[in-house]
Amino acid sequence: MKQASVYQSIKLSKKSSSKIEDNLVIEAPLQININKEAYTVVMRTPGNDVELVRGLLYAEDIYKKEENLNISFIENNDDFSAVLNVDISKESLGKGYLNKRTLLSVSSCGICGKKELGDLKTNGNSLKNNIKESVNISIDMFLKMSDLQFLFKKTGGSHACAVFNSKKELLTIKEDIGRHNAVDKCVGDLLNNNKLKNANYMLVSGRVSYEIVSKAFLAKIPIIIAVSACSSLAVDFAKEFGICLIGFSRDEKMTIYSNPQYINYER
Repeated sequence: MKQASVYQSIKLSKKSSSKIEDNLVIEAPLQININKEAYTVVMRTPGNDVELVRGLLYAEDIYKKEENLNISFIENNDDFSAVLNVDISKESLGKGYLNKRTLLSVSSCGICGKKELGDLKTNGNSLKNNIKESVNISIDMFLKMSDLQFLFKKTGGSHACAVFNSKKELLTIKEDIGRHNAVDKCVGDLLNNNKLKNANYMLVSGRVSYEIVSKAFLAKIPIIIAVSACSSLAVDFAKEFGICLIGFSRDEKMTIYSNPQYINYER
């Protein structure tokens, strides 16, 4: 099963820029049906889907028995999305099924828990940004974010999101055990203080998945800069949404995965 895809990107350093082909981990939705009714959607890397579903149903107290389940693919699409159906008798359904979904992964994946693949669609016109930034766009901003990550300094176990305006002035920074929660906290803070319209850069301490790109798009924040990697679906949607997505921003280096026209990277 294919678990990574090659994407063209632009790798920047302090003195040079070059076009490269980069392997990104595939992120794609898996819809889980129970007795032919949509139950939930989880984001995953393709492969071992049956094992994923079996373990998830066990952890969620939906099916605790050790007997094998009848798990079958209904869809297995070219974009790596898939739909599985699980047949479970009413007598064998655990108490977790009555909760109609409280997946354990909610702190790390905000999209998990949608009922059907179609629920992932986000409507709206793509963003536009004519600002041309220099190659060192993120260095000072990441230093500011790092200085204010008090929970991480204390525990080493939290993620951070920071949002800056077009002048690279800090608007808000929030920490949370979940990457998506930190993003939501920042957007909520900006909404409460009527500053969301000033947001231009979103910095995140970890990797970027589809959900973070979607949240930035809904908040109309055109540039996302991450310390770590970006998933395949994050790049696909960033291209569609008009978002400049930058990953591996560290040690005066970064990789641009989408909409490089926002950045003045020529040498």
